Amino acid sequence: QVQLVESGGGLVQPGGSLRLSCAASGGTSSSYAMGWFRQAPGKEREFVAAISWSGFSTYYGDSVKGRFTISRDNAKITVYLQMNSLKPEDTAVYYCVADEMNLGPSDEYDYWGQGTQVTVSS
Repeated sequence: QVQLVESGGGLVQPGGSLRLSCAASGGTSSSYAMGWFRQAPGKEREFVAAISWSGFSTYYGDSVKGRFTISRDNAKITVYLQMNSLKPEDTAVYYCVADEMNLGPSDEYDYWGQGTQVTVSS
């Protein structure tokens, strides 16, 4: 069983930046595609970004393209989400995901973290 632990959420002003981290542990495979989804109150869950195990392939939701960057450190089995030019509509709980398959924007990831709150407000 893979455990995913997110960190880095918090309160930031519009136009500001945050970096989320997600560390994976456990499981029997060291090769996981990883990514991020988010869900705001009263809204459906939304795909944010994903990265293949090799890091060669990255995927972004339309609402974050050009502002967010996903990256990973395989030695630490950790994925990062650098969020710049944050807007109030980015406010949501952000969930880290992982799967042995390279699923891209699909929500069929086997493993999900507990989530970290990101609030963008002045």
